[in-house]
Amino acid sequence: MRKIFYPIFAATLLFGSAQLATAQDNLVNSLSKNVSENSKDAFKFTEVINLAKTPVENQGSSGTCWSYSGNSFFESEMLRMGKQPIQLSAIFNARNTYVEKGKQYVRMHGATTLGDGGSFYDVLNTIKKYGAVPAETYSGLNYGTKTNQFGEMAAIQEGVLKAVVSNPNGKLTPNWEKAYTAVIDSYLGQYPTDFTYNGKKYTPRTFADQVVGINPNNYLAITSFKEQPYYTSYVLAIPDNWAYESFYNIPMTEMTDNIDYALKNGYTVAWATDVSEKGFSWKNGVAYVPEVDFADMTAQQKADMFKGPKPEKVITEDLRQAAFDDYQTTDDHGMHIVGTAKDQNGKEYYIVKNSWGLTNDYEGYLYVTKAFVQYKTTNILIHKNGVQKQTLKKLGK
Repeated sequence: MRKIFYPIFAATLLFGSAQLATAQDNLVNSLSKNVSENSKDAFKFTEVINLAKTPVENQGSSGTCWSYSGNSFFESEMLRMGKQPIQLSAIFNARNTYVEKGKQYVRMHGATTLGDGGSFYDVLNTIKKYGAVPAETYSGLNYGTKTNQFGEMAAIQEGVLKAVVSNPNGKLTPNWEKAYTAVIDSYLGQYPTDFTYNGKKYTPRTFADQVVGINPNNYLAITSFKEQPYYTSYVLAIPDNWAYESFYNIPMTEMTDNIDYALKNGYTVAWATDVSEKGFSWKNGVAYVPEVDFADMTAQQKADMFKGPKPEKVITEDLRQAAFDDYQTTDDHGMHIVGTAKDQNGKEYYIVKNSWGLTNDYEGYLYVTKAFVQYKTTNILIHKNGVQKQTLKKLGK
């Protein structure tokens, strides 16, 4: 997921990591306009499913939503398995991903993505390779701030890596990795080789194996784009899939059918999507696909966009593919689907946990329509037991 974010990820792709903060501010400002007065009074939501989850966090001024939402997903998985609730360190995942991304950048002679962005695969892969630690062990706040502020660090990371790939010595030395890692650790803190948790000593590896207990091989990354054959896997062409991981491709409605199936059977879903939409209001905590395009709305219709349930556009696979192809759908943000609800008209919504703090109408949560999820999802991560048997069979699983 990309675009940066305090909420999100918008900057690195468009502006480069050195201009991270400016792009982030622009994005936040643009989202702040997607608001209707007294919206909460106009919606009457009734929860249908609301699965176990840990508290809402704030990713601050960093493009780490993929790590916060991915960790939130795995925290719910731990609860589903009967484990004690633990908030995992999203910055530990991010730190290790930045190290791996830097290596990839150098291997590719600079012809790949930099910046804070990542995918749910990065959370899986760092758990596999590095393990995990609790949030209290590795906060990443090593320079006097209360929340993440990654702009300066990202600019220096980029400068180091660009100097390396310019190859001024004519041959790379092994020292560049030490220099690059030192930049990250000077901002985020020394790598926790061992630590004590609840009176017991762990390494990140033993904590992941003994306490977290997640088997990364039990999870499926799924997408839906008709340009690729369904029920096959392919490398999803989004900038933050910098590791060139493969995703399973299924039809659009089957994707949401599987989200529904997972939730009904006690499994939450990690959700990557585009939030740079007029129908997405962080402040009001509602996302939908307006039936009338924003450019064609009257001033009153625009003012009333989030004042109660509205008719939606019918989403097709063609419409979904076209929006992805013409950049109307971009891989903006990662969140965590934890349940379902209905409005006063009986319409279904997904309950979505975000990582932007508690500053909206629903204290960190949103209600998102199925049409929005069908239209704007880039990919999901789900436990294989939360996938319908007929889908697994078609995927050869």
